[in-house]
Amino acid sequence: MQDTNALIHTAPGAAAPLAKGNDDKPRLVPRTLSNRQKAAVVVRLLLSEGADLPLEELPDDLQEKLTHQLGEMGLVDRVTLDAVAQEFGEALDNIGLAFPHGLAGALDAVTGKIAPKTAARLRKVAGIRQVGDPWQRLRDIPVEDLAAMAQAESTEVAAVMLSKMDTAQAAQMLGQMPGPVARRITFAVSKTANVTPEAVERIGWSLAAQLDQRPVQAFDDGPSARVGAILNQSAAATRDDLLNALDEDDAAFAELVRQSIFTFAHISNRITARDVPAILREVDQAVLVTALAGAAADDDKASVEFLLTNISSRMAENLREEMGERGRVKQSEAEEAMTQVVGAIRTLVDAGTIALVETEEETE
Repeated sequence: MQDTNALIHTAPGAAAPLAKGNDDKPRLVPRTLSNRQKAAVVVRLLLSEGADLPLEELPDDLQEKLTHQLGEMGLVDRVTLDAVAQEFGEALDNIGLAFPHGLAGALDAVTGKIAPKTAARLRKVAGIRQVGDPWQRLRDIPVEDLAAMAQAESTEVAAVMLSKMDTAQAAQMLGQMPGPVARRITFAVSKTANVTPEAVERIGWSLAAQLDQRPVQAFDDGPSARVGAILNQSAAATRDDLLNALDEDDAAFAELVRQSIFTFAHISNRITARDVPAILREVDQAVLVTALAGAAADDDKASVEFLLTNISSRMAENLREEMGERGRVKQSEAEEAMTQVVGAIRTLVDAGTIALVETEEETE
């Protein structure tokens, strides 16, 4: 390819110059363009072809320079366009591997691959002005944390937060707040019409910086959820004894643990009827029969009837027959089988296949 840095220069918008070849016939040669002009040509070409270029990810100064250059280019002849496109294509062909831009870009690339503690420390080094959208990072954190952050900020900042979240997230945030606080923030949204994009960006980076200042948690779940998960796998007698002891030591914590517990007895009021077939498919037939036949407590029996009522009549009849043939079931065997059924339900919930019905305590 001809070296474009050595080509004849003409004013922007001018036609390509003429040159004589070996046969003395005039021919067109590409204009000499600077690297910034070439970049403008490539961007304009890609945009005209419908490419979705994430130009907003460029630093602000580069976005400004590129926009000014686009406005100064005027007309570019086809010979020059072909030369720039060919040079750009050859440059792409020569790229073997592209790395992220700066420390912040590298952190985005390895998110979830390195230890959270290391990532948090490196983000502090990167500083507040990172590459990318701070609001996207905020959208990725749990709604409970977003609601807590909003309540700790001024009403105006909380209103901006609410406006930048997805609609579903915003609704869930309001549901996590006390009524008066939610009403104040919702009303403050009406006063955000004149907030500038720069102010919104500064608020986003400030809130994202707070995430970097928080200590790294050793556990993903809270204390009550961890204790509840342990008691889910415990024998009923052990679970009841421990909950009674917790009531004496810390009644509030004991209540949180109870809300985290899901046992066989909760199936009838925490599972929707349409999810019953999916649950039973995940449980071995022999285990299911043992759990159904071994139900002794009234709540457990209610769950048995709920399961049998929400499957086909033929399948329910077959299970009832097998339960009768199974006969008397030891309490230890019944509890083990019920635990396996509950484990299958938990697996489906964690995978997002089904969802538990929230209790009144959880929605308050």
